[in-house]
Amino acid sequence: MDGERVLGRGQFPPIGDYAFLSDCETTALVGPDGGVEWLCLPRMDSPSVFGAILDRDAGSFRVGPAGVEVPSAQRYIPGTLVLETSWWTPGGWLVVTDALLMGPWHHETERSATHRRSPTDYDADHVLLRRIRCVTGEVQVRMDCHPVFDYGRLQAQWSYSSEGYHEAVATADGTLRDLRLTTDLNVGFEGPTATARTLLKQGQDRFVALSWSEHQAPRTIKEADARLRWTCHHWQHWLDNGRFPDHPWRGHLQRSALTLKGLTFAPTGAVVAAATTSLPETPGGVRNWDYRYTWMRDTTGTLWALLVLGFDWEAGDFFQFVADIATAEGGDLQIMYGVDGERVLTESVLDHLSGYDDSRPVRIGNAAYVQDQHDVWGAVVGAIALYTGARHRVDDRLWTIVKTQVECALERWREPDHGIWEIRAAPRHFTSSKVACWVAADRGAQLATGRGEVKLAAEWRRAADEIRADVLAHAVDERGVFVQHYGTTALDASVLLIPLLGFLPGTDERVRATVLIIAEELTEDELVLRYRVDRTDDGMVGDEGTFTICSFWLVSALVAIGELDRASMLCEKVLSCASPLGLYAEEIDAFSGRHLGNFPQAFTHLALIHAVTAVIRAEEHAGW
Repeated sequence: MDGERVLGRGQFPPIGDYAFLSDCETTALVGPDGGVEWLCLPRMDSPSVFGAILDRDAGSFRVGPAGVEVPSAQRYIPGTLVLETSWWTPGGWLVVTDALLMGPWHHETERSATHRRSPTDYDADHVLLRRIRCVTGEVQVRMDCHPVFDYGRLQAQWSYSSEGYHEAVATADGTLRDLRLTTDLNVGFEGPTATARTLLKQGQDRFVALSWSEHQAPRTIKEADARLRWTCHHWQHWLDNGRFPDHPWRGHLQRSALTLKGLTFAPTGAVVAAATTSLPETPGGVRNWDYRYTWMRDTTGTLWALLVLGFDWEAGDFFQFVADIATAEGGDLQIMYGVDGERVLTESVLDHLSGYDDSRPVRIGNAAYVQDQHDVWGAVVGAIALYTGARHRVDDRLWTIVKTQVECALERWREPDHGIWEIRAAPRHFTSSKVACWVAADRGAQLATGRGEVKLAAEWRRAADEIRADVLAHAVDERGVFVQHYGTTALDASVLLIPLLGFLPGTDERVRATVLIIAEELTEDELVLRYRVDRTDDGMVGDEGTFTICSFWLVSALVAIGELDRASMLCEKVLSCASPLGLYAEEIDAFSGRHLGNFPQAFTHLALIHAVTAVIRAEEHAGW
C-alpha cells in the first residue's frame, strides 16, 4: 500500500474524525471543524443536500468560531447520539451541541404513510438542531449553511419566509421538499449560502435549526433546549433497556449498540450497512461503493447482537423486515435491499463529484444486488432459528419461509457464486458460501424437528452432512487449513466463521490450524485482511486496508480454539483502533491507523459485539 498516499493530509478530514448523528430515518456526518458534510433527505439512502465529504463544493453546514477550525475536544453526551464540540479561541471557549432531534410519536390523528412496524413512544422530528454556547470570554461565531440538492447538482436559492431575519427557506427547481432554517441569529444570504455572524459573550446561547417536513423546528432557545433534552433522554432511556456487563469494555458495547440503532430505518426496521456511499477503501482508489442498503447476509449477526444486548424490540422489527421480504420474494432472494424493501438498486456514477480525497468513481446504487450470493438462504434460516429460540417452534408463515430457503440452498449449493465479498469477477466455489448453505440445511433440520416434521428433518440433516463432507473434501489444502475456494491455496478471513457458525468445533485440528495461519499470514501488524488482493482476482484493481470485521472475527475464533490470552490481547488492540468517538469504518490502514471505507460500518460493530461478548464470557468461565 502507498503509505505516503494514506498518510497525506489533504482538504478532507480523516474518515475516522467524523461524528455520526441519526434520528433513525436519516443520518448525518459532522466534520471536526463543525461542518455537516453528509446529510441525505428525507431518508438515509436519499440524495444528499450536504455532500462535502464527497466533493468540497457539494454542500456543507458549518457552525463554529470564526478563524478557528480545529476543536479542542469532541464527545457524545454519554449514552446518546448527541454531539458536543468545544473550541478554544484567543478570546474564549465555545461549545456547539448537535442533534437530529427525536420527539414523541407524531401520528395520533392519522396513520403514518411510511411506518410499517408497530408504533413506539417516539418518532423522528426531521430537524437538525445546532445549539451554540459561549462558556467563557467572548467568541465571534460564524454560521454558513450551503445546501446543494441532489448530490451536489442543484444549487439552493434562499429567501426569507417571515418578517425579520430569523427564518429562511432554501429551494431548488426539481426538488420535492424545501429546507427551512429557523434561528435566533440574524440571517443573510450570500448567493447560495445562508450566513450569520455574531459575537457571543460568556453565558450567552444561540440556536440554529434546519427542518424538512411539516414538523415545526424550535423557535426559541428555551424550546430548543427542551427538545434537545428530550432527545438526550430518549437515547439514554433506550440504552438503559440494554444488558451490558460490568466490564472495562462496556463502553464499546454501548457505543456499538447506539450506532446500530442509529443505522436502523425505524419505519421498516431495516438496518443499513453504513451511513455513506463511496468513501474509499484506498484513498485515491476505485474501490468505492454505496452501502446505504440492507444486506441479507448480516441478518443473523444483527439479530444476535441485538438480542444478546437485550434489545428485543429492535430485533423484532428487523426480523419482521426480513420476514416481509422473504415472504414477498419466495426463493428468489437478493443479497441486498433498500430500506423499504426496494429490489432495484441500479448503480450509477456521479461524474460531477471529485470523490473523497480524489477517490473516483463516486457511485450510488449497488450493482451487486443482481449477483448470486449463496449465503442469503443460510442467513435467513439461521435468523429464524435464532429468533424463535431453543424450542424452534415456528408458525405457518415462518415455516413457509424456512422450507423455501432450505430448498433453494439444497438445489443450488453445488453451484459457484460471487461469495461474501461480492467479487466482480467469475463466480467460484467459495468455502464460506458452502458453509452458509450448510447452515440453511442444519438450522432447517432443527426447525423441522421442532415442527414435528421428522421425515423432512432427517432429509435436511443428510443434506447438511453431504455439504459438510464436500467442503472437507475440497476446501482443505495439504497444510490442513481451509482455503478461500475450491482449487486454491489462497487464504480468506471468511473461513474464520467456520467455528462461529458451528460447522466444526474449535477443537478440530483443521479449524485450529486455519485460525493460526490466518493470524500469521493474513495480517498486517496483527490486523486481518479479508484476502490478499495479489492472490485473489476480485475484478478490481488497487489495494485495500485491513478489514476490521475480520479482525474481530479472529478474536472470536481465537476464543473458539481456546487461545483466550491471545484473543483478549488482540481484542484490546482492535478496540484501541476505534475513532476518537468510538466508531469504526469498514477498514483500517495498518500502517497509519486511519479509517478507510464507508462510515460508520454496521457489520464492524456487529462483529465487535460478538468478539467482546465472547472474550468476556470466556474470561468469566475461566474465573478471571
